[in-house]
Amino acid sequence: MKKLRIAGDRRRIVTEDGGRFYLTGDTAWELFHALSAEEAELYLTTRAAQGFNFVQAVVLAELNGLAKPNFYGRQPLKTNGNGEFDPSLPDTDGDYSYFDHVEKIVSRAEELGLYMGVLPTWGDKWNKKWGEGPEIFTPENAYGYGKWLAERLAHHDNIVWILGGDRPLETQEHYDIIDAMAKGVRDGDGGKFLITLHPSGAQSSSEFVHERDWLDFNMLQSGHGRPTPPGYEMLARDYAKTPVKPTMDGEQVYEDHPINFNSANGYYDDTDVRVTMWRNLFSGSCGNTYGHHSIWCMCREPGTYFTMHWEDALHRPAAEQMRVFRDFIDAHDLTLFVPDETVVRDNAHDANYVAAMVSERERAVCLAVPNGCTFALDSAKLPFDADFTKMHVTAIEPKTGEMSDAALLGADGRITFRRRPAGRGEDIIVLLKQE
Repeated sequence: MKKLRIAGDRRRIVTEDGGRFYLTGDTAWELFHALSAEEAELYLTTRAAQGFNFVQAVVLAELNGLAKPNFYGRQPLKTNGNGEFDPSLPDTDGDYSYFDHVEKIVSRAEELGLYMGVLPTWGDKWNKKWGEGPEIFTPENAYGYGKWLAERLAHHDNIVWILGGDRPLETQEHYDIIDAMAKGVRDGDGGKFLITLHPSGAQSSSEFVHERDWLDFNMLQSGHGRPTPPGYEMLARDYAKTPVKPTMDGEQVYEDHPINFNSANGYYDDTDVRVTMWRNLFSGSCGNTYGHHSIWCMCREPGTYFTMHWEDALHRPAAEQMRVFRDFIDAHDLTLFVPDETVVRDNAHDANYVAAMVSERERAVCLAVPNGCTFALDSAKLPFDADFTKMHVTAIEPKTGEMSDAALLGADGRITFRRRPAGRGEDIIVLLKQE
């Protein structure tokens, strides 16, 4: 596989030969900890076939990942003289250790063309705040653990390091631990792989470590609550920061996740997921990570909070619709476009917000329309002389990839839709190109 790098404009991720690339991810946080090799094979091959190219997983996992053994009865760390799990004592003894299993999964992902977003640890191991913990990291052992793990995986080509793990940096010691782990990872892999940080919900890495030299690109978590800032607003804030760095939503709203973490509110569905990821794409992101609530935890005992077995969740609607998303990205050179929401007149940040990208060179506009409602473009905001009577209009159904003439562009820039209702689930992608 081709290693990943930051593009010269500092806005995007590219392959080492400069090829276009967009991280199309899934959160499989418990992949290393919960699944057998055979189950991991099913997960990875399914996701590769659906168009994903990036899988985010945690080595020291969230769900009692230190004390609870993996599928093969192995724990990642030994205990020290005080009976505490010690990051300086990785357990590599005997046949098929915990880290052998990690290696096997990373290797199989590499064979399938999947990049692995590897979190050395979940955040409760350095800032418990909530969850199981325990806190085991200090700046000293964080450096050693990061260096050891990076050295072990450095022979692969498909790694992206993700520090943090869903916890905020609140004290100087937290910053010292993350900085030390970043230095350890850098020293361990010789700078071979990109590094980012996964924050808590409604936060971005840019709020904590944007100016750190080790941070190659920003990752935000638009998350699962309401109301919280939508991903497109968070991406816009990152996009405007200096120094310029790429940014992505590394944990958007999950399919079948209880709204606001409470099943009494109902569940997010494929429409929520689809609208979020297309808006994120047209907001200048370098990647976007889908997730399913029963897959991140590799659920085996469904209930009202985790609603299905993880294998049953693999083919949920939004996951299957990722094929359309990837096909669009592969077919269009979005490096020629920049996000500009102002090309849409009166573009309110509400349910009808239209995300837009424009290209002066291509004389084109990409629009993610969430509910199929009528709206209008402002010709004065376009970076080229637009004649709306001479623009080619294409509509794409994000559920199926079907292209149609459903979108109509008037001479005044007004876009309407025919033979289709407006409302939830009627999201549509519109492409305009000056003839």
